[in-house]
Amino acid sequence: MSRESFGRRMDEKVREAVAEILAVEVSDPRLMLVTVTGAKVSPDRSVASVYVSASPERYEEVLAGLESARGRVRSMLGRSVGWRVTPELRFFIDESVDAGAKMAEALTHIPPTLVDGEGAQPSVDEDEEV
Repeated sequence: MSRESFGRRMDEKVREAVAEILAVEVSDPRLMLVTVTGAKVSPDRSVASVYVSASPERYEEVLAGLESARGRVRSMLGRSVGWRVTPELRFFIDESVDAGAKMAEALTHIPPTLVDGEGAQPSVDEDEEV
């Protein structure tokens, strides 16, 4: 087993455990509708960066809720993963989900000149089959 796949398994284990803890064990209303999108555990397991997604207008509220619940989440994570050292948790907002939604929204408003193809150059010869 390569060290890289071991690291990915650790990351996924932490992501799943924190998501479960936030969904089931933490009752802070600031953390409703928060999705854990990823985690990155340091090689020595001392720090875990956890990435969450929420609606953009709630970023500060969500980070405040996560900061408030950090100790409890870490304690429960330690029991869940069973490692000798429980990593210190650092929470970050994952804005990639919002960026993707903005891009999808922008694609729904394509100017008619691009939709019709007027003035657009074909990327391949029309005679060629793809």
